[in-house]
Amino acid sequence: MLDLNNKVAIVTGAGRGIGKEIALLLAKEGANVVVNDLGSGLDGTGADVKVADQVVQEIKEFGGEAIANYDSITEYENAKKMVQSAIETFGRIDIVVNNAGIVRDRMVFKMSQEEWDAVIAVHLKGSFNMTSAAAPYFKEQRSGRFINFTSTSGLIGNLGQANYSSAKLGIVGLTKSTAIDMARYNVTANSIAPFAWSRLVGTKPTETDDQKEKVEKIKKMSPELIAPLVAYLATDDASDVTGQIFGVRGKEVILFSQPQPIRSAYNSVGWTVESLAGMKQSFKADFTPVKTSAEVFHWDPLV
Repeated sequence: MLDLNNKVAIVTGAGRGIGKEIALLLAKEGANVVVNDLGSGLDGTGADVKVADQVVQEIKEFGGEAIANYDSITEYENAKKMVQSAIETFGRIDIVVNNAGIVRDRMVFKMSQEEWDAVIAVHLKGSFNMTSAAAPYFKEQRSGRFINFTSTSGLIGNLGQANYSSAKLGIVGLTKSTAIDMARYNVTANSIAPFAWSRLVGTKPTETDDQKEKVEKIKKMSPELIAPLVAYLATDDASDVTGQIFGVRGKEVILFSQPQPIRSAYNSVGWTVESLAGMKQSFKADFTPVKTSAEVFHWDPLV
C-alpha cells in the first residue's frame, strides 16, 4: 500500500530543486521515472539537456530506472509524446507530478503581455497539457495520481506576481475539476504549496535586512522535505485523498481550507445600490484581509 514498486511516474521540471528531489525519492520508493526538464533559465529561456540527464544518471547509480525528456510542456503534442514515451519504455503510466515552473516577476502596472503569457503557459497550460495527455490512460486503467504544484502566492497573495499568482490559483481550480471528473475512475488529484529554497525563490530581493532575514529562513527549508508528501500521495494508501490543497513548510505539513460560503444576506424586494451599502456593513467583519504570504506565515519554519 505504501511502496511504489512497478509504478511509472512523470515529473516535470525534475532537473533541479524540488522536482529533482521528487524524482529521486519516487525512484528510491520503486517507481520508474520520466525526468522531464527543458534545462531552461529561471525565465524559461535557453535549454540544457545535461540537467535532466544528470538526474537520470543519479537514479541509475542507486539501481533505479529512469529516462530523460527535454520537451517544453507548454506544447500539448510534447505532453502526449511524453506520456507515450513512458508507456513505450515502462509499459504504463501511473503518476503525473506537475512541478515545472518559471518566474517573470513584475508589478501588475508594469507587466507585459509576454511576461503574463509565458508564466501562464508553463504553469497553468503546462499542467493542463500533462493532465489532458495522461487522463485517458488513467481512465482506461481505472487508477492514477495527479499531483500539482500550487503556491501561497496564489492561495494568499504576493507582491509583483500577478502572472504567477494567477497561474498557481488556476492550478487549484484545475486540480479540483480533475478530482471531480476522474473520481469515478479511482483517479486522484491533489495540489501542494511548497515552502523550500529553490531557483525560483532565489529571485527574491535581498536589499534590506528584513528581506535578507526572510531569505535566510527560507534557505533552511530543503527541497528534500517536499518529496515525501508527493511520494505518499502517489501510493495506494492515498487512494481516498483527492481534491485537497496541502502545504509543506520545513517539517510541517499543512492542510489548507478551501472557499466555502461564510455569510449571506437576503432582500425580499431585491438589492439596490443604496441597500448594498448596508450589506457591506453586515459583511465587513468577515472580509478576508489583503495580505501577502509572508504576513500570513509570519512564524519561523519548523525545521
